[in-house]
Amino acid sequence: MSSSNRSTGHGRLLAGVAWAVILLGLWLWGRGITDGSGIGSAPTTGDVAAVGRPLGVPLPPAHDPIRGVTPRSVGIPSIGVKAPVVPRGLDKDGAIAPPPFDTPQTVGWYGNGTEPGARGPALFVGHVDTETKPAVFYGLSAARPGAKVEVTRTDGTIAEFTIDDVQVFTRARFNAQKAYGPRRDGRAELRLITCGGTYDRASHSYTANVVVSAYLTGEKAGA
Repeated sequence: MSSSNRSTGHGRLLAGVAWAVILLGLWLWGRGITDGSGIGSAPTTGDVAAVGRPLGVPLPPAHDPIRGVTPRSVGIPSIGVKAPVVPRGLDKDGAIAPPPFDTPQTVGWYGNGTEPGARGPALFVGHVDTETKPAVFYGLSAARPGAKVEVTRTDGTIAEFTIDDVQVFTRARFNAQKAYGPRRDGRAELRLITCGGTYDRASHSYTANVVVSAYLTGEKAGA
């Protein structure tokens, strides 16, 4: 939702509240609390709007994991995303800190987690909007299975990923296992996360989170 439809000042507040949902899930997942009970196993029927993998969409085979390297930028040509990536650590509450509000076109990577290309899911997060305009992941919900994601790494190589799943989780049924855990053991994966659903004026937050999953399908040298 464009922040022009909200009163001035709500943008930063709603972002903080919505990010708390994402970050709480990561915080719990990292401590092993979502071990098949509670939030990690909450039923999602009726609470998840999912593009998933439509029938008839061919997906390439997974590439073997490669050496993990710190990311420098990420591109999703199908939705017009080309953005720098910065590592983010944990804040005082033990949750990953999102990109600063004054850099809305920057993507945050959980720097203490998996490096893109290595086995396991690398976690990328980005804002959906600001008080006045769309932010870097405003169009993330329009991503579709089969689309490419290119992560340029600091050694000059590009790790190529293919989207295989797009889901929208409501706050009430946020599934940390699906958001942060591996979708298939042994693969190098990528997770792209932002706010989604509709804007709830009562709580000053979005009602859901968009979670895009991709897996490594190639590697090439940078230009």
